[in-house]
Amino acid sequence: MLQRLKNYHISRLRSVVTAVMAALTCVCLAHRASAQELNCQVEFNTSQIQGTNKSIFETLQTAVQEYMNTNHFTNAQFTTNEKIECRLFFTLKENNDGVMKGDLQVQSTRPVYNTNYTTTLINFKDTKIEFEYQEGQPLVFSTNTMESQLTAILNFYAYLIIAVDFDSFSPKGGQEYWDRLQQIVQMAQSSGETGWKAFEDKKNRSGVYDAFTQASTMVARDILYDYHRAGLDEMALSPDKGRAKITSAVEKLSAIYQADPMSVVLSLFKDAKLDELVNIYTKGTQTEREKVAEVLSPIYPTEMKRINFIKQGINKEK
Repeated sequence: MLQRLKNYHISRLRSVVTAVMAALTCVCLAHRASAQELNCQVEFNTSQIQGTNKSIFETLQTAVQEYMNTNHFTNAQFTTNEKIECRLFFTLKENNDGVMKGDLQVQSTRPVYNTNYTTTLINFKDTKIEFEYQEGQPLVFSTNTMESQLTAILNFYAYLIIAVDFDSFSPKGGQEYWDRLQQIVQMAQSSGETGWKAFEDKKNRSGVYDAFTQASTMVARDILYDYHRAGLDEMALSPDKGRAKITSAVEKLSAIYQADPMSVVLSLFKDAKLDELVNIYTKGTQTEREKVAEVLSPIYPTEMKRINFIKQGINKEK
C-alpha cells in the first residue's frame, strides 16, 4: 500500500502528502518502471453450452486476459505491485456460430492504507453480455473507434474499474476516465447493440455510466472518496475519526435515494459494502449504528437482517 500511496501522491492523495513521503518518492521515481494498470483475473464458465468445441473458450479466455493485462488504458505510472486487482467472470449461456450471450460479474478491490486489508470497490453483474467471436480472432485495442462489441465491453469495464479506483483516492480523481467512458458509451450506443441503450435499463452499461455522472446522483463519486480515502484509510490511525467519515459517506446515500430510488449506484453500494459495514460498526457507538441503520433501512428494505446486525453492533461471522 505504501508503494500505491507514493505512486498517486501527486494526482490522487494531495491531502496526505508529507515531507517524508515526498522524500521517499523522489528516490523511487528514479527507479520506477512503468507498468500496465490492471491485474485482472479472467474466467469463463461455459457449462450451460452443450455440444461445442471447448477450445474456442480457452482461446477466448486467454485473449481477454491478455487484453486486460497488457494494454495501457491510461498514461498514469504504475509499478507492478500498484496494479488494480480486479476480476471478470463470464458465464456464457449461448454460442450460435460465434455469437455468444451470457452474464459478466465484475469485481475490483483496493488496499486500505497501513493495513493488510483489501476493500471491494465494484461487485456488479452485467446480465446483457452479447458479442461475436471467432477462434483466433485478435482483440484490437483502440480509444477512438469501436473495434468490436467484445472490446467495447472490455474497455468499458477497464475504464470503470480505473475511474472508480482513482475517485476513491482523491475527490473526483477519475474524471479523465469517466470522460473516456462517455466516449465508449456514445460509440457503442450508435452501434445499436444490446446492453448500451439509454433509458432501456437502469442497470445496463449506459445506466451505470449515467448514475455516476448525472447531476442528481453524481454524489456517488464523493461517497467513493469519503468512504475510502477519508474513512477506511484513516481507521488504522484513528478508528473513531475514520468511522465518522464513513458514517457521513453513508448518509449521502439518502440524496441518491431521493433523486432516484432505483439508481444502480444503490445496488452497487449494497453489493460491495453492506457486509463490510456490519464489521465496521461492531465497534461503533450506539448513536452511529442507529444513524447508519436509519439511512439504510428505507433504501434496502430486503436487507433488514444485515442492517439489524449493524444497528446492534453484531459481527455476523461470530
